[in-house]
Amino acid sequence: MSITAEKKQELIKKYATNKTDTGSPEVQVAILTHRIVHLTEHFKTHKKDNHSRRGLLMLVNKRRKLLDYLKSKDEDRYQALIKSLGLRK
Repeated sequence: MSITAEKKQELIKKYATNKTDTGSPEVQVAILTHRIVHLTEHFKTHKKDNHSRRGLLMLVNKRRKLLDYLKSKDEDRYQALIKSLGLRK
């Protein structure tokens, strides 16, 4: 199961930079992180699902690129985002 519309709207509302924001790097990374966590849980029971594993790798790479972009543009926003999402420890 993918991300529900309600959960997506909740993530957009939480990480949006302004009222009409739906595509900022913060929002995109938050949505990708939610999907990555969901797929990681899926693999705990479905170890041989290689088709979904490829999708997971693509999501992780896309999130990494967005985080690199955000870090190059605004270090403070990057630090705030990774702290709120609990990424890098």
